[in-house]
This record gives sequence, structure tokens and C-alpha cells, in this order.
Amino acid sequence: MVHMSVTPVLALRGVSQRFGAVQALIDIELEIYAGEVVALVGDNGAGKSTLVKTIAGVHPIDRGSRGGGGGGGRIEWGGVPVSIDRPQDAQRLGVATVYQDLALCDNLDVVGNLYLGRELHRRGVLDEVEMERRARELLHTLAIRIPSVRIPVASLSGGQRQTVAIARSLLGEPRLVILDEPTAALGVEQTAQVLDLVERLRERGLAVLLVSHNMADVKAVADRVAVLRLGRNNGVFDVRSTSQEDIVSAITGATENAVTRRAARTAEVQQ
Repeated sequence: MVHMSVTPVLALRGVSQRFGAVQALIDIELEIYAGEVVALVGDNGAGKSTLVKTIAGVHPIDRGSRGGGGGGGRIEWGGVPVSIDRPQDAQRLGVATVYQDLALCDNLDVVGNLYLGRELHRRGVLDEVEMERRARELLHTLAIRIPSVRIPVASLSGGQRQTVAIARSLLGEPRLVILDEPTAALGVEQTAQVLDLVERLRERGLAVLLVSHNMADVKAVADRVAVLRLGRNNGVFDVRSTSQEDIVSAITGATENAVTRRAARTAEVQQ
């Protein structure tokens, strides 16, 4: 793929993270450019959640070698070293994170959810008309189809709820959007809705970090795949030129497993 810029929006340089005796991340290197989707994959316990929370400011990196090291490295934003010590720091830079729980309020309508915590006021009162107008405009530009922006979020499908949560993250005009398992609990059609939206984020020139267990989703929308294994980098792969078997092997750390054996059997049959 062609990077729109030679400088990554976000770069992790030798980032390590430890919690007490547990070394969660070890010398992680990662670059994400504008206009690309990087999938972050790895088995349970590989360090994906810790890495997301480090970028999002929930687990700031330990920039000293207190107590024998294990923390450190640096985060660069647009090529400049930055400190992300709190979620507000990440948001100020332009990082938006959509967690699995979505944190939507079921009893509020779509407009209310989009503007929760950033309501618009006019002459001291809520400007419902303007919030509704902007909500419609945002959903329209993202091609998100919802029956009405005034229906309670509780009555939306899982896929629609996910797209509302992603749309809400864009109100702060981020440059990097982190999506944590956005299709985990969705059916085929709802998954397609969400993946379409991920592609539109890329078209808008955003950098997207997609955390996923689903190889089909990864192959469908990611440009590159970064594999974590036991808290370490275990390869960054170009999606178009890498087989699913190679990615699975990097995730499991095994050169031979059920997936590769099945591929080998298929190859034998074809010969």
C-alpha cells in the first residue's frame, strides 16, 4: 500500500510494560500510518489489551528503570516523542479508542449518545436542533444506516450500536482510531456493516488499529497485520502477500499446527 506520509501517525519504539512481577510487553515496535488499517492479532494473553491501553493512556509506560527495569521505550506522534500518561493525553493528541463494551447509554437516543459529554449549547440551553443536524450529517457521510437518530440505542442491532460508537469517536476529529474487537459478537451481515465503516475511516485518511481474533475480518480490511506473541513482536505482515497459515503460525508460535497441516493435506490432494 502507498503511505500518504513518510512519518507514521503513531510509532512505538521499544515499548515495554510491566505490572509487578509480570512483564506484559517487551520491546514492542509498531508503526501506523495515515490512511491504513493495521490489525493487531495474537492469542489470549499475548498483550493486545495492554498495548491498546498503553496507547490510550490507561497504562502509561514506565519511563524509568524503577525496581530493576522492565518498563520503558517511547511513543512518537507524528515523529515527535510524546508522553501519554492519562486517557485525556491520548484524546488531546487525536487518539480515539472504541472498547468492546462500547459504553453506550441504552436509554438515550442516537443523538444523545453521540454528544454525551460534549453536548452543544446555545444561549445556555442544549441545542438539540444543531446536535441532531450534525448527527444526521455525520452518519450520512459515514454511510451508516439507522432508522432514526431519535430512537433509543437499546432498539438498535449489535452492528448498528457498534457503528454509532465508532461514529461517536470521530466527533473529536481523531487521527488514529483504535477498535477493540469491533465484530466480536456480531453476525455476518452486521460484521459486514462494521467492516464497511472501517474501510470508510481509511478512505478519510485516518490511521486505524483493529484488534481482532477473526482472520476473515483481518484479511478483508487490514493492510498490515502486527502479531503479538507472549508480549513480544512476532512479525508484521503485508496482508495481500501473506497466507493466513503464516499469520496463524506467528500467532501460535508453531511452525506446524492444525491449520498448516490442513493446508498441507489440501495441497497433497490437489497434486
